[in-house]
Amino acid sequence: MLAPVTEVWDHRSIVRNLAQRELKSQYKKSVLGWLWSLLNPASTILIYSLVFGVFLRVKPPVAGNGELQNFALYLFAALIIWNFFSGVITGSIIAMTAAGPLIRKVYLPPECIPFSIVLSSVLQTAIEASILAAIMIVLGNASWTFLLFPFLLLLLMMFTTGIGLVASMLNVYYRDVGYLVTISLTFLFYATPIIYTINLIPKEAWGLPMRDLIEANPLTQFVLASRDVFYLLEVPSLDRWAYLIATSVGALALGWWIFSRRSGELAEEL
Repeated sequence: MLAPVTEVWDHRSIVRNLAQRELKSQYKKSVLGWLWSLLNPASTILIYSLVFGVFLRVKPPVAGNGELQNFALYLFAALIIWNFFSGVITGSIIAMTAAGPLIRKVYLPPECIPFSIVLSSVLQTAIEASILAAIMIVLGNASWTFLLFPFLLLLLMMFTTGIGLVASMLNVYYRDVGYLVTISLTFLFYATPIIYTINLIPKEAWGLPMRDLIEANPLTQFVLASRDVFYLLEVPSLDRWAYLIATSVGALALGWWIFSRRSGELAEEL
């Protein structure tokens, strides 16, 4: 396991260059350019806020300052997590499929491809988190708990990278994986309390402990932790931190191990 880690570290400059290329090509020949990085999440928040906050009247809890009750900001704290997760997974699959000529031309650890997507996605997430923090400060709902988000993002990076490595590798061998991932992400979005509050989930449904199942979803814990930090101004519980650390380390270790077992054959398949 240590050999692939060392190899990727030795090629960190390539990872950085690939991430820069990804960022530059993302909005190439676009009139608004990087402004789309703000407009895309803003439009999503507006649509969901209108549907669920106005039409369906989903009420968020009162924020940490005891006064603010804003569904858009409650939603924003969750979408930061989801946008990073879905962006890295889909981006890793696309980038790995397109990296065939590069991998065949020069020696490059295949892990560098998903890692470059993770690195480029971190910048987008940092922008979104900074905007949310700035809005919260202006509205008087701010606390030192904002400083916990970088650590939360680090755990999210580890968790998502592990899944991204496996998904991108499997898609090279079985192109159906990309389609299955798209369907799975749609299901996972609604299986995570992003557009609704966790207390809306019944404790039991169809004979299943439905709320326990939703809470067992690692993304649920990431979303709740993000809302703790930005919206409720609370420190996530020790149980939540322990769960996130265990699942993040486990996902990265297992995903990298699975990837490294088949990575030697990727160049031929691509």
